[in-house]
Amino acid sequence: MTQTDAVVRLVRDVLEPDGLTGAYLHGSAVLGGLRPHSDIDILVVVRRPTALARRRALTEGLLAVSGHPDHDTPLRPVELTVVVQDDIRPWTYPPRSAYQYGEWLRDAYLRGETPGPGPSPDLALLVTMVLAGRAPLFGPAPDEVLDAVPAADLTRAMTAGLPELLAELDTDTRNVLLTLARVWTTLATGDIKSKDAAADWALERLPAEHRPVLARARAVYLGEEWERWDDLLRRVAPHAAYVVGAINELVPDAKPAP
Repeated sequence: MTQTDAVVRLVRDVLEPDGLTGAYLHGSAVLGGLRPHSDIDILVVVRRPTALARRRALTEGLLAVSGHPDHDTPLRPVELTVVVQDDIRPWTYPPRSAYQYGEWLRDAYLRGETPGPGPSPDLALLVTMVLAGRAPLFGPAPDEVLDAVPAADLTRAMTAGLPELLAELDTDTRNVLLTLARVWTTLATGDIKSKDAAADWALERLPAEHRPVLARARAVYLGEEWERWDDLLRRVAPHAAYVVGAINELVPDAKPAP
């Protein structure tokens, strides 16, 4: 049984009472294939809200089948999002999620905290990737379940998350740099690319002094280099500021600052 199979079995066992509609891959799995540092990204659609007891059971199960990137484990990190179909179809902004699991919150889960429902602008990106990827793990084709996200809402979602993203530049450097490259690429081209493909696009457009930082992030993501930033540390913040400036030129109303 693959890790993805284990997640699907857990979802079916825990969420069947909520009327499972389907589960869909997104992220790296549908944007060119999983890389050494890729998560397993899954969107689950249910027909009824998920009760606290089932959210707790889902969290406990995911703690066992998902791997933290800093731990010595062969398991990939799992990012699993659950939505109630009526909350996102017809599409409204900001969309709402019923539950989201991500390894960045593992310590909180271990303290007993349980993800709950609430606004989730990131769903604009997730739904767009699910529709483009057309990779159901079970259930009907995604365009039978989900509405397309207007381009304006996709832009709003990506720019709204920039301040929070930049706040993690020192602690999650590689991911922040690659995500900034993807935001820039998507806003400029209208296409959502894999992180390494977005980095390729951005590297061709960066001034020479800002290329080494993103080149390092891309190489680490692809497993070509070990992760280290001490030698490039003084270049990280200026690089991020340059990319944010490029994003601001495309979306003048989005004015995040690192």
